[in-house]
Amino acid sequence: MYIPRSEHPNPQFQREHWQCLNGEWQFEIDQGKSGEARGLAQPDAVYSRRITVPFCPQSALSGIGETDFMYSVWYRREVELTDSQLRGAVLLHFGAVDYEARVFINGKPAASHRGGYVSFCLDITAFCKAGVNVICVNALDDERDPMIPRGKQSEEYFSHGCDYTRTTGIWQSVWLEFVPDTRIESFKFYPDCKTGSLTVRARLRGAGVLTAQAWYHGREVGVSSVASEGGDALLTLAFSETHLWQPGEGNLYDLVFTYGEDTVKSYCGLRSLRLDGFRFLINEKPVFQRLVLDQGFYPDGIYTAPSDAALRGDIERAMACGFNGARLHEKIFEPRFLYHADRMGYLVWGEYPNWGLDHSRSEAVFSILPEWLEEIQRDFNHPSIIGWCPFNETWDRYGRKQNDEVLRMVYLATKAADDTRPCIDVSGNFHVQTDIFDVHDYEQDPVVFRANYDKLMTEDTLHDRFSDRQPYSFGMPVFISEYGGIQWSDGVGWGYGNAPKDEAAFIARYRGLTEAILQNKRMFGFCYTQLTDVEQERNGLYTYDRQPKFDPAVFYAINTQPAAIETE
Repeated sequence: MYIPRSEHPNPQFQREHWQCLNGEWQFEIDQGKSGEARGLAQPDAVYSRRITVPFCPQSALSGIGETDFMYSVWYRREVELTDSQLRGAVLLHFGAVDYEARVFINGKPAASHRGGYVSFCLDITAFCKAGVNVICVNALDDERDPMIPRGKQSEEYFSHGCDYTRTTGIWQSVWLEFVPDTRIESFKFYPDCKTGSLTVRARLRGAGVLTAQAWYHGREVGVSSVASEGGDALLTLAFSETHLWQPGEGNLYDLVFTYGEDTVKSYCGLRSLRLDGFRFLINEKPVFQRLVLDQGFYPDGIYTAPSDAALRGDIERAMACGFNGARLHEKIFEPRFLYHADRMGYLVWGEYPNWGLDHSRSEAVFSILPEWLEEIQRDFNHPSIIGWCPFNETWDRYGRKQNDEVLRMVYLATKAADDTRPCIDVSGNFHVQTDIFDVHDYEQDPVVFRANYDKLMTEDTLHDRFSDRQPYSFGMPVFISEYGGIQWSDGVGWGYGNAPKDEAAFIARYRGLTEAILQNKRMFGFCYTQLTDVEQERNGLYTYDRQPKFDPAVFYAINTQPAAIETE
């Protein structure tokens, strides 16, 4: 049977004994949400269709390709388990299911999960038996519900403006793990560049001795052990060689953890982050962030990359244009993308797909905070993630302003969950409490653009369209986290401003806008909109099918010029 995306979904927490469940599943659309009453959760249920997991039913790669709203969908699959596989625990993992997932094993409800973007794991041991087992998944979704974050999924029938084809149900890999009762449940990494060491906080189940071993390019560089009765355990691993993770150099250490009969492979990077006035320091050196907006949409897979190579390819395309990182925009990207970013030394900002959520309502905090904290927990160990941003452009809703306390609470919870990275409360507008003050500006005239932001150097004032709602306090670090978006298409779709008349005019505009930021002594970065076109939005440096519109070397030469804040 063809198994798409068969690589291990999480290289930072990888066991030997696992089974990929991607491929063909039975499938049913259940618009009336009556599937359970009609027996679709039962082991002998008959479904009328087939779908290829992990691709969403709206995508061509799923084999379904229906793009209308789907309020409820069902999946069914048989899995044969052996006595040896049942000797310990059976864990069922889902990379992501949009939006609310209910899981049934052999006809019995096993668990549920709310949140369409982050991974979750279920212990299904008590529901399993030797022989054939039936897994059923019911996914509920409604992109029009103001309490469901939808990101860039269209709440109208057609894609429009900045919103695109919807995703319902399973859209990342599904897999089983077979684990011993005494095992490692999770770990968090705290690297220390000064001492060349890694402190590990592990969550353990059962009593045993936790051992960590480290290698660098095949050379063993450290080993450490600690005894535990279960629960939390701390371990410090001193490296005999110090190699720093830095932009363009993903110097990673390979790790192996053992606890009883459990073995987990992982990796880490040594790097530090710190804000220093207007500067963003990585390993105590000012680094100008040359970022590009990456929305993570694919023509054939929608939210899901068709292959692991496609994930890596988007990073390679960005780096070919001279970008050293990306804003992962309005979407939680899958762990394998972050793995490639880690390996390639690619800087990324972790964001949450908050669009669609009514930020004016106090109860909105219950729709974002649980899943947002799950994201921070899942992705905490990735050295490529250099900051968090839970909200993007919290526009007024039906004339109602955002509830500032919702944003403040999420910011404070972010800092409590991770005090090692800076947090932007809301990118662009409207800031409430933030470590960095970023703005979005799609001014297309480079002369006007430069004059506006030069005032930060000459007059100590930041140009901002929303200064009445988010006053800037001089001295806060600043960057322009969306700009450009220059339209370039065959007359179909849209981009920002008037389309340049020819290639030379496009490049001149790009150069003028970009150099205005690079040469500003009080700007630590930019983020250009965007890497690729997405459906009707035609302002990418590449087309939607990843073809370059211009020679990437042109943008590489512009983007990699020395930045003023790096050379002072």
